[in-house]
Amino acid sequence: MQKVLGTASLGKKALRIDTALTRVYGRQDPPGCDDPLDTLVETILSQNTTDINSHRSFLALKKEYPSWDRLLGEKRSKVSSVIRSGGLPDIKAERILGALEFIKGSTGSLGLEFLRDMTPSQADAWLAQMKGVGPKTRSIVLLFSLGMPAFPVDTHVHRVTKRLGLIGKKVSREDAQQVLATLVPEVEYYNFHINLIEHGRALCIARKPKCIRCPVRSLCDYYHDVFMKGQT
Repeated sequence: MQKVLGTASLGKKALRIDTALTRVYGRQDPPGCDDPLDTLVETILSQNTTDINSHRSFLALKKEYPSWDRLLGEKRSKVSSVIRSGGLPDIKAERILGALEFIKGSTGSLGLEFLRDMTPSQADAWLAQMKGVGPKTRSIVLLFSLGMPAFPVDTHVHRVTKRLGLIGKKVSREDAQQVLATLVPEVEYYNFHINLIEHGRALCIARKPKCIRCPVRSLCDYYHDVFMKGQT
């Protein structure tokens, strides 16, 4: 069994994994200044579904409502029918409409550009006031659109980092965000986040991970403690 590592040793391990995954999947550069409100809406749509389905529903929503102002006051049932391809349409329609109403009511206009003038913790706290906008959604807005340090944890990142031993077996996604943010420099957040997702999709899949082909198996707790034992 792999020994439990201290924070400093885990940090070194994380950087070695980051370097190895970058060699395989490439250096991932932040997307730049995406509209944070677009990112918020699309991330709400991405909850509990695939990227393909969520993006399809996002495009359908943008086609039906070219500006978010035109969506304000719309019936939930109408919005739900537009985004149905993304799954959980009623819940997501309610969250999107609620978020837009909150932003408009709080600031007098629809936009989140003002968050750029806040500190990361202030921006996170402001976003947290909206119902259904949880830690992962907020961190995606911060990292992808505002260029602020945050470490989103989705199902792939959670599964892969748990197998690798970077987080404990019982650590929740929310707590994992805090843990992983301490293990790599802020400049590596985006690159490491994206490459962990790529690795989770390509090799470290939910069922029957392809450990033999894994470029970081020598650093992986699951490979040593589970996979190799199953080969004996």
